[in-house]
Amino acid sequence: MNASVKIKLSVMMFLEFFIWGAWFVTLGTYLLTNLKTSATEVGVAYLTQSIGAIVAPFIIGLIADKYFSAQKILGVLHLIGGALLWLSSTATDFSAFYPYVLLYMIVYMPTLALVNSISFRQMTNPSKEFPPIRVLGTLGWIVAGFAIGWLGWEKTGSLALTLKTASVASFILGLFSFTLPATPPVKKDQATSLSDILGLDAIRLLKNRSYLVFFLASVAICIPLAFYYNFTNPFLNEVGMQGAAGKQAFGQVSELVFMALMPLFFVRLGVKKMLAVGMLAWVLRYVFFAYGNIESNYWMLIMGIVMHGICYDFFFVTGQIYTDNLAGEQFKSAAQGFITLATYGVGMLIGFSISGPIVDSYKTGADSHNWQQVWLIPAGIAAVVLVLFLLLFKERPGQIKDSSAYVDETGSLTI
Repeated sequence: MNASVKIKLSVMMFLEFFIWGAWFVTLGTYLLTNLKTSATEVGVAYLTQSIGAIVAPFIIGLIADKYFSAQKILGVLHLIGGALLWLSSTATDFSAFYPYVLLYMIVYMPTLALVNSISFRQMTNPSKEFPPIRVLGTLGWIVAGFAIGWLGWEKTGSLALTLKTASVASFILGLFSFTLPATPPVKKDQATSLSDILGLDAIRLLKNRSYLVFFLASVAICIPLAFYYNFTNPFLNEVGMQGAAGKQAFGQVSELVFMALMPLFFVRLGVKKMLAVGMLAWVLRYVFFAYGNIESNYWMLIMGIVMHGICYDFFFVTGQIYTDNLAGEQFKSAAQGFITLATYGVGMLIGFSISGPIVDSYKTGADSHNWQQVWLIPAGIAAVVLVLFLLLFKERPGQIKDSSAYVDETGSLTI
């Protein structure tokens, strides 16, 4: 891969995740403060991510893989997305805002797979060439968070600018996509079934009792994860943290650090302990949020954010490597698609659906909540999942054959 292609792919990846990080983190705060929505409506807005995750395989499987070059579809989707983001920033109430965010997530979520596909098709050795490019995506998310925190848009009520910033970046990436290396369809003359699109061939993995336990734990652990995405930023702003979006970006910094350390942990812990540590981190994160405050226990708020690296890497990345090894060569792609659909689709959908009403039930004033009680609920859910997992999951020696894996936030795996 020559330097010019590498630079283009890096810019593409940076913009892809800058766009997402620029508005998604602060969406809850924007809805609650600018549009005066309920917490339930915040959950409904975030639920569009799950809808997009469920729809995405159909767009990729039925369109990108068969009819059009991936870079052209990427460009069109981001141009449409840019328009939708700008329109969403002009909405004056939730009923006007929701259609825009729903349509946006339906066009954005497929782009997560497209940027990976475009990258992999240019590489001769993805395991070595992909990580330095993919890390630019996480850097894009971090830069977006730090910029919002530094500019103080949360405190000045200017969060509509996050949507406009993401819109401009989406237009730039949309136009830039047409300059990316040609990535023609790979299944132009092949029949595509519903089973292929959704990865349902991997359902046979559920015959393995331990994998079934892991699968159900993955779906269940995404329920408390939804609380983090929905309400961390509104919570931090409500308790008085300055530049909350910028502080939250340390979660992605933590993710990078623990991703680099994962091979060392694999050798010492094995798959069951890695997964268990990830779930335990989930419990601790929400306990820190429940008992943290802006005065004497400020460190708890920061620790709750920094725990993101352990929460994500130790559970999701380990689980994706476990799935990849167990599936074997024949069902690798199907298995990754299946577990992603179950977690980001089904699990997060449940979490987004219940988190909003729960937060609403602990409202104590026009702009205040009993956050301690709120955060103890996802902590309890994660604790129950952890205990059941420890009791029911049986690890067999040699399940993880290769720990030198790199996985992105959408569930795409390269070995």
